[in-house]
Amino acid sequence: MIGVDIGGTKIAAGIVAPTGEIRHRVRTPMFSNDGAAAGLAAVKSAIDAVIAASTKAEGASHSLAGIGICAPGPLDPFNGVVLNPPNVLCWRNFPLAAEVSRIFNVPVKLENDANAAALAETIWGAGRGYQTVFYTTIGTGIGTGIVIGGRIYNGRTGAAAEGGHMSIDYRGPLCGCGKPGCIEVLASGHAIARRARAKVAADPVRGSALLQVAGGNVDAINGEMVGAAFSAGDPLARETLMETVDLLAIWLSNIVDLLEPDVIIIGGGASLLLRPLFGDLHRRLCEFSIIQRCNEIPLLPAFYGEEAGIAGAGALFASGAVRS
Repeated sequence: MIGVDIGGTKIAAGIVAPTGEIRHRVRTPMFSNDGAAAGLAAVKSAIDAVIAASTKAEGASHSLAGIGICAPGPLDPFNGVVLNPPNVLCWRNFPLAAEVSRIFNVPVKLENDANAAALAETIWGAGRGYQTVFYTTIGTGIGTGIVIGGRIYNGRTGAAAEGGHMSIDYRGPLCGCGKPGCIEVLASGHAIARRARAKVAADPVRGSALLQVAGGNVDAINGEMVGAAFSAGDPLARETLMETVDLLAIWLSNIVDLLEPDVIIIGGGASLLLRPLFGDLHRRLCEFSIIQRCNEIPLLPAFYGEEAGIAGAGALFASGAVRS
């Protein structure tokens, strides 16, 4: 399978083996603001590059089972249509799956990136052996996916599992989606950095360690710096991350009380900052949950890192994957 992960500025693609291994990775530019044809040409260029790299490395071309594509939502996975993603303005109600299938003459499937990553984790990664998997990726934003019995839960129209836009504070800051207090605006990588910057600005002496890392510029403080300062024992960085743990614990306790999954898997760049605190997060979410056996639900780091989108796209064609 070829897995294609489309972002606002880049496309990552690779060959995905039936075991979930990714080979012959490429990264090419995505032209999100230059019209539908330019966007489609960028996707074609990425796929052509993967095929060329595979042929060159292995000395022969191979039969292609299909092309899986992860793209930002909103989209219609049932019909392979990109609807109106805010970060990919070139496509509006664009039949991406049909167009790519026409060009390469193979089956093509389209899915939301977090949903597809959840499927890859279920088939090949940290969710292997579990029936009901809740996956979240914490990065610039917060995305989620639900897999039940090997099937992505898409909901009635394909738009389900937007868990990052569940509000936990109706008086909280306004999220980009328009709702107040979404977990994304409170606990994403950007939110962690924003909270740290506010603490340092309010007390530069207490925030001196972070200020030093940021070259004395409060506005330059980012999530990676908070994680580095935490690892070095900085109390302000720890306080910032522990506040994030509490916010995520409240949110995940709601997920557990609603869904009671067999496993919770956390991926994404910002999750690396929080990984040393997964034990605290698991303990706190079980304190908040009303389900007495919450402690039996493991909270695990994702197997796939920055290649989750490629793996997820490939998983759409994997043996054992079931699509609605």
